[in-house]
Amino acid sequence: MAQWTSAVGAAQLARLLNSQQERPAGPGTRRPPAYRALADGVRLLVLEGRVPVAARLPAERELALALSVSRTTVAAAYEALRAEGFLESRRGAGSWTAVPAGNPLPARGLEPLPPEALGSMIDLGCAALPAPEPWLTRAVQGALEELPPYAHTHGDYPAGLPALRAMLAERYTARGIPTMPEQIMVTTGAMGAIDAICHLFAGRGERIAVESPSYANILQLMREAGARLVPVAMAEGLAGWDMDRWRQVLRDAAPRLAYVVADFHNPTGALAGEDQRRGLVDAARSAGTVLVVDETMSELHLDEGLEMPRPVCGFDPAGSTVITVGSASKAFWAGMRIGWVRAAPDVIRSLVAARAYADLGTPVLEQLAVNWLLSTGGWEEAVGIRRAQARENRDALVAAVRRELPRWEFSVPRGGLTLWVRTGGLSGSRLAEVGERVGVRVPSGPRFGVDGAFEGYVRLPFTVGGAVAEEAATRLAAAASLVERGATGGDEGPRTFVA
Repeated sequence: MAQWTSAVGAAQLARLLNSQQERPAGPGTRRPPAYRALADGVRLLVLEGRVPVAARLPAERELALALSVSRTTVAAAYEALRAEGFLESRRGAGSWTAVPAGNPLPARGLEPLPPEALGSMIDLGCAALPAPEPWLTRAVQGALEELPPYAHTHGDYPAGLPALRAMLAERYTARGIPTMPEQIMVTTGAMGAIDAICHLFAGRGERIAVESPSYANILQLMREAGARLVPVAMAEGLAGWDMDRWRQVLRDAAPRLAYVVADFHNPTGALAGEDQRRGLVDAARSAGTVLVVDETMSELHLDEGLEMPRPVCGFDPAGSTVITVGSASKAFWAGMRIGWVRAAPDVIRSLVAARAYADLGTPVLEQLAVNWLLSTGGWEEAVGIRRAQARENRDALVAAVRRELPRWEFSVPRGGLTLWVRTGGLSGSRLAEVGERVGVRVPSGPRFGVDGAFEGYVRLPFTVGGAVAEEAATRLAAAASLVERGATGGDEGPRTFVA
């Protein structure tokens, strides 16, 4: 019986392998044999999760044609992968990917680092900060005081607690966007909100336009929902959206949904201007595309005197085009899994009705905690702490990377939690792999793209500061040095560092 559960076509695997651009070899640099480079490329794709474990690989002849190499090269690469435990084969069943015994299964998104690894590894994979105390404790205590009346009910509120829906509606109204509680649905984090929206609007095979790059976990959520992702390239640096490209894609592809992060985009940190916001809403309306706007970073403006643009939904007064998603997870704490959707009342009713077959509702105690924060002024105090911490971390990380890795290029964002870094021609995938060996965990650029784009990038979040930021940059520089020397195959054993 075959052990594979999915298959990767020759053309698809060739695209993924060809995206792993290498720095041109310098004088005296010895290139690995072609079969070794091919085996390393497949191994990296498996370790990153871009090729799933237990995926059937193309036959040797098919892959050789797609890559324009000899069948002998592919056969030798497959044999090397089998010897290393990354490939299994059976006569009549083909060859499929695997991981060696003792290796963790690769994740397709940006999963948090296991707690047991925190002492030896600097985690730059997850863009989340510790809770802003004492406000988390105070919010939970306030929620417990408000809990007794709710405990006498069944506890299921598919649209969210009425008090929290009203409070969130008031906050939108205060921002100049008149909103009724009937336009709000409380969800289990922003991921829960976007998952519900995708299931309502975009069935399997539907097109969804996404920024390129975009948030890795959302891209994977959409892939697993069966969506056909249509990437739209971001403008260079922090310039935001390329409106000519957006208008062309919305006109030509007519996607059912478009997903954008207008406020301190993840991963680039770009802040879309008002003209861009107005233009994108107009283009989406003309194309009949529903525009899903992720506002989870909107309150994390870090520079003094920065005037924030109007929310994107402010350019859609009829409420027919824009659905807005917000969350407490980035601005407050990732462990506070409270998100929300702002949309037209009929959309909210449809989302609530569909929820009966999903998670029924969001935990009451956490909703009460967020409501307590919003109603007492604790939210503003906590977010102020969060901004100060992120600003300090950003400045420390920027200084450390510029000192240790002067060839790396990036623009410093004025808010958000992430730095999008061009790695001077090095492979982001190889940096991520080698980084784990030298004690720093960093996600590579391709996780934020579609079909292997952004191999020459990594994302660095503002989650560490001070001496830890300096040590993180030192370890990244060590990883970069190993990648430049071509030591990515495990021949240099693990190195131990003290954080």
